[in-house]
Amino acid sequence: MSNFLSQLTTSERERLLEELNYMIRGFCSERAIPYRIVAEYSNGKVKATEDTDRKPIVLARVRHYLKTGRVGQPTRISAQIFREENPPARLGPRDRLYYRWYAKEFEGVMRLLRDLTAGRFRDGAVARVLAMEFWTRGDAPTFAEFARSWTKAKAEARLLLTPEYAYLTDLRHQRADGDWKAMRKGKAKSALETLARIAPVRTADRRLFR
Repeated sequence: MSNFLSQLTTSERERLLEELNYMIRGFCSERAIPYRIVAEYSNGKVKATEDTDRKPIVLARVRHYLKTGRVGQPTRISAQIFREENPPARLGPRDRLYYRWYAKEFEGVMRLLRDLTAGRFRDGAVARVLAMEFWTRGDAPTFAEFARSWTKAKAEARLLLTPEYAYLTDLRHQRADGDWKAMRKGKAKSALETLARIAPVRTADRRLFR
């Protein structure tokens, strides 16, 4: 298998891996690197969902691909925790939060989570990341478990500010001013130019996750 990074100098590798924070999906689509989460249905079929993996997960796949030439496997939601139907109108703390049941349009879900957190619960990045972490490891937590986990995660929300979250990281370092979009485009363009040079798209790669 190919180690594309071996074609670069140490400084070039460091710059590319930092610039990857600003681009992902186009590169992945052209090389069949999975970034969409797939779900198992009760009839045995597996289909891509509308959800995508968090940026750190996809970046890890890109880095693995650049080192080995292997695209890896998509994140899969098991049939045991996937529900095609909407949640019931009335829910309790011991009911489970199945995949697809966390959405702000399901008022019963939002109301119960607010009740379980003394009104503190708010829909947002922390809740969505936490829910996906449960689901992708094959767990559908009870609403009481999820509420407790959200309360703890909310207190540690700063941990979401990893280098892979480009905007949040730039915001923390006071780089996300009015020119941030231009900077992002410049870094993405630079990364894509380097990737096109060291890992050109092969015809056989144009097949999945478009």
